[in-house]
Amino acid sequence: MSDLRDAAMTSKAWPFEEARRVLKRYEKTPPEKGYVLFETGYGPSGLPHIGTFGEVLRTTMVQRAFEVISDIPTKLICFSDDLDGMRKVPGNVPQQEMLAEHMHRPLTSVPDPFGTHESFGHHNNAMLRRFLDAFGFEYEFYSAKEFYASGQFDEILRRACERYDEVMKVMLKSLRDERQQTYSIFLPIHPKTGRVLYVPMKNVDGVNHTVTFDDEDGREWTLPVTGGNVKLQWKPDFGARWAALDVDFEMYGKEHATNTAIYDRICEILGGRKPEHFSYELFLDENGQKISKSSGNGISIDEWLTYASTESLSYFMYLKPKTAKRMHFDVIPKAVDEYHQQLRAYVGQDAAQRANNPVWHIHGGDVPESHMVVPFSMLLNLASVAGAEDKTHLWGFIQRYAPDASPETHPDLDQAAGFAVAYYNDFVKPAKTYRPPTEQEREALIALRDALATHDGPRDDETLQGIVYAEGRDRFDPLKGWFKALYEVLLGASQGPRFGGFIALYGVEETIRLIDDALAGKLTSGS
Repeated sequence: MSDLRDAAMTSKAWPFEEARRVLKRYEKTPPEKGYVLFETGYGPSGLPHIGTFGEVLRTTMVQRAFEVISDIPTKLICFSDDLDGMRKVPGNVPQQEMLAEHMHRPLTSVPDPFGTHESFGHHNNAMLRRFLDAFGFEYEFYSAKEFYASGQFDEILRRACERYDEVMKVMLKSLRDERQQTYSIFLPIHPKTGRVLYVPMKNVDGVNHTVTFDDEDGREWTLPVTGGNVKLQWKPDFGARWAALDVDFEMYGKEHATNTAIYDRICEILGGRKPEHFSYELFLDENGQKISKSSGNGISIDEWLTYASTESLSYFMYLKPKTAKRMHFDVIPKAVDEYHQQLRAYVGQDAAQRANNPVWHIHGGDVPESHMVVPFSMLLNLASVAGAEDKTHLWGFIQRYAPDASPETHPDLDQAAGFAVAYYNDFVKPAKTYRPPTEQEREALIALRDALATHDGPRDDETLQGIVYAEGRDRFDPLKGWFKALYEVLLGASQGPRFGGFIALYGVEETIRLIDDALAGKLTSGS
């Protein structure tokens, strides 16, 4: 552990870099609350999407990194702003007309369109917690509705009332002239309609801690700011929450980055210490659009887990958080194979290298062994040429290639075989397009077939790859044209595996038959 701690203090892995910034907060005195608090925020205005999961995962990675370099206890809070008013109906949920009748009511007061929970907010909170629990996160869940109503937020709300002008001064600088005329940091919740009101304040009483306003019908109301009668606008709420909980670290998407100075200053006005923060780039869908929980574009967590392991998703989330990443189904195979490459590398690495290896951060140091003797991309190609409908079909090839492997001894490989069949049938099979070989390619394929047929030596990856090279080397310049032909003519794809390894897995005789079928036009005809 001491070697790892030493390595962590100089590691360039981003979780350790963030953890060292948090540690600097307490280099002189430990936290009065007795622990370092990491927080993630979630707006349950729609179904939780994969970006929400990524925020919690990445925050957990920083928390784990901190626990390596410090003995100060830590805590992770997932805070749901479920008192927020519903400003639009998400397009990916049922009962749209019913939901439209409850516009601007707090999400925890909007009926659940799925009919399974107390409210729409409760439903979305439950979904989020199910996702987080499935990944084994250790966190405490905070509901804004409970936080406001229980009195936990009262002290800060009273302080916001007392220092109203000072907080308003910060906010007004960031608003357009017309917005300044009606803006207030407080949003009252109408005692009769239950709607969250965006109305100007007629009076803010810093002594009695009340606000006075007219509702949309012109009726005047005076409400205490405590007890869940009002909520804060989202920007002041950020800073106020940091002050109330004494948050030490929070990360958020780059859309919040321009507001960081506002959040920080409000936190300080309300008596808190601004936390360390980390702004990450956004996830994009296949068209380069931001993934949105209201539109439901991009990949959902459940969809990713239909085709690959939780660890591969965690690996994808770890990579370059400050770079925008397109997140579509075609990124899955690469993520799976790179994750296992890192697992295999970890075994022989020293402490410094392990501190920089993504798998340490994914597994919190308890890194498993990889049993993926066949890459996921190779399993996909095997499923393709074998027309596999279930993973048992693939195991016949796998066990001939790796006789010591079995579903029991290689559970990660067994799981991957099942994922490969599902991925092949849903994504690869519909897009497969075989083409006939050119005359040059036909000549090379015949030569490869004959070389394989007469080969009586070892049938390992390297030997077979040498044969493939030999038959293409004198016929193609550059050589990549040969491999492109193999993929397009034999596999019906634009790219593919290291072909010698594919032959070793699929079988020499089977590959000869595949070449014969391509030469006879059976692959392009579909027969």
